[in-house]
Amino acid sequence: MEIINEVKFTMPSLSINESVARAVVSSFLIQADPSVEELSEIRTVVSEAVTNAIVHGYRNISGNIEMTVKLLKNREIYIKIKDKGCGIENIEQAMEPLFTTAPEEERSGLGFSVMQSFTDSLKVKSKSESGTTVVMRKKLKNNE
Repeated sequence: MEIINEVKFTMPSLSINESVARAVVSSFLIQADPSVEELSEIRTVVSEAVTNAIVHGYRNISGNIEMTVKLLKNREIYIKIKDKGCGIENIEQAMEPLFTTAPEEERSGLGFSVMQSFTDSLKVKSKSESGTTVVMRKKLKNNE
């Protein structure tokens, strides 16, 4: 993985920071000159991953969310969102469309489905009481 540039950002698990994460990823990726559609998709997957960490990972407690964004050779974007929350008990089940652990908050259970549809690669690692790491990769089209 040849890294051209990267940014690492740590934020508290506050709802307002979901929009901050979107702004950070947008500002960083301007250097890659993504299309409006690509930038929108990347902002959406970051939003979904950070929201999952806030709502599901930390539930009613607070903690930090780490975001790493890398611009790789050949216009590939690498995004890692990591929390140290409660973890995901069953990753396969959590990735099923419409499954949610927070129905009382009227969550749709589509976060992972959205992440899968807008990226080329989605990997989720989690350990109970140790947190969850979501890694996404997306290759940008050539703007020529």
